[in-house]
Amino acid sequence: MNGADSLLASGLPDLVDAHCHLQDGFLRHALEPALLRARAAGVRMMCCNGTHAGDWRYVLGLGRSHADICVSLGLHPWYVGERGTDWLARLEELVADNPVGIGEIGLDNALDARNDVEQEEVFLAQMELAVRYRRPVTIHCRKAFGRLADLIGAMRERPPYMMLHAYAGSHEMVPVFEKLGFYISICASITRTANRKARTACVRVSPDRLLVESDSPAIAPVGVDFERNEPAYLPMVVDVLAELRGERPEVVAARTAANARLFFRCCAGGDAAAE
Repeated sequence: MNGADSLLASGLPDLVDAHCHLQDGFLRHALEPALLRARAAGVRMMCCNGTHAGDWRYVLGLGRSHADICVSLGLHPWYVGERGTDWLARLEELVADNPVGIGEIGLDNALDARNDVEQEEVFLAQMELAVRYRRPVTIHCRKAFGRLADLIGAMRERPPYMMLHAYAGSHEMVPVFEKLGFYISICASITRTANRKARTACVRVSPDRLLVESDSPAIAPVGVDFERNEPAYLPMVVDVLAELRGERPEVVAARTAANARLFFRCCAGGDAAAE
């Protein structure tokens, strides 16, 4: 049985993709067939993240034209050096006028050209925006987990919901982030048996803090070209996650879907999906 066949045979009735980029890669030019495949695989809601000013309005349009797409908008650490002087005002205008989350934002200390001070300034400005508008936040973090915990711990007030997406930290840090109020989202990296770090960490996440995501079009499951990922492959993540946790796939699917709807309840897609 190939990957597509196993998706359709999985029988998972209710899945939420907590993080994807439907505006990027092959998905931008072949979105509607990909959405049909996702729905056929049981994905009822997809949370699409903008990453820079150049894609915010396009991503916002996806949410407006598709009831099962909810939207977050943010300045990703990869694009901090390219930001315009008015980036924060532009982002705040969109957040104020639309029921969107804040994301994808974060810290990335794995970049070749390090700009840690700028990253932190941009990150904290967006966290303050999320606090002010009471929006959920989706956070990217690479090789900066300790620093991220310190920054969040020092905030006088935090956003109502925070997610570490495509979690790549240690299992020891899982309870640290949960205590700070984080949800932790698991991607297809766990389908690679050599990735013992991710496979160990995903077992440590509390049931009420667990999310699943495709992070499409990147980080595809084993057997799929790395940059050809799509939301329809989410059942493969759930199947492996359930096996590692010693749980039934349908239980993991239902729990993570409920968690995601709670997380994104202020967003139009989340409200629509919950009705």
